Amino acid sequence: MTGNEYQKLAMRTNDGKAGERINKRDSDARFYHNASLPDLLNACLGLSGETGELLDMVKKWVFHEKPLDTEHLKKELGDCMWYVALFCEAMNWDLDEILQMNVDKLKKRFPYGFDPERSLHREAGDD
Repeated sequence: MTGNEYQKLAMRTNDGKAGERINKRDSDARFYHNASLPDLLNACLGLSGETGELLDMVKKWVFHEKPLDTEHLKKELGDCMWYVALFCEAMNWDLDEILQMNVDKLKKRFPYGFDPERSLHREAGDD
């Protein structure tokens, strides 16, 4: 199979309605959550990109034996946090609440600290 053949076959599952869906979701987001879809998309795409940069640095440190520039790594992690903050802003969420929810979830999941057995056998509804 050639790349062009693959592209044609793969596009059978693309209905060409992405733009319509974006417009509908932007309208829904503003109505239901007073949220900003453009900012939400920017946050998601930016977080993905910055996470990739952070992971690439760790990959090169581990597998390419490149020295790890921890100051640069901190800056990349800070960039990730900027996009997390933008995500919260886009959804009108309180970052402190999100952080507390995460701590509460982890305390419930691992009341005595991390336990590999508990991580493999989580309770129903533990997302």
